[in-house]
Amino acid sequence: MTDARYLEDATRLTFEATVEAVRGTDRVVLDQTYFYPTGGGQPHDTGALATDDAEWAVTDVQKRDRIEHVVDGDAPEPGTTVTGRIDAERRRAHMRYHTAQHLLSAVLLSEFDAETTGNQLYADHAHLDCAYDRFDDDDLHHIESRLNELVSSDLPVRWYTLDRDEAEATLDPDRTRLNLLPDSIREVRIVEIGPEDDPFDRTACAGTHVESTGEIGTVVLTGRTTQGASHERIDFVLE
Repeated sequence: MTDARYLEDATRLTFEATVEAVRGTDRVVLDQTYFYPTGGGQPHDTGALATDDAEWAVTDVQKRDRIEHVVDGDAPEPGTTVTGRIDAERRRAHMRYHTAQHLLSAVLLSEFDAETTGNQLYADHAHLDCAYDRFDDDDLHHIESRLNELVSSDLPVRWYTLDRDEAEATLDPDRTRLNLLPDSIREVRIVEIGPEDDPFDRTACAGTHVESTGEIGTVVLTGRTTQGASHERIDFVLE
């Protein structure tokens, strides 16, 4: 299995790896990678794989039984040592939006008892779906103000792994949303925001995040739409 190094260090943008396999003509499997594959509402990273005399653009990254890097042109041969380079601007945007989404989920749950049911992030906007009848303009104003208070507080963001059984026995299931994970996942990655002794948010998540909420920037809610019975979608951008 590819060593998913992005789970430990989301700030690393260059690395060396060995090509372990090539699937088809353009899907490269590495022994380790810092490229994030599409998942959890977060898009994949892009960038390049390179040797001293060749370079391949990485246009897609998907996680199946292994992490596959889709490259343009014929892939490098198995056994080749390559340097991976991740598009810094795209990665940074996804980190900011993903951490903002966690804050939004926590605010909606704590203040409106609205559980997040889905989300999708992009490099320049995002949306979140939740179980709630309907937000009005005053609600949206309050949510936006609360989010920006949390950003200004510059709360620390950290992550660690726990055994699934320990996590289910010790952590609040409503906040962590462990029930959404397949039973086959026996080790879970937990992302926390806020003080260690009393975090504002604690959620199971395999995405990339900034290291403090101050890095998110100003959150602007750009609208809401009804998503069927008793579900709302909130759209937002970061400035």
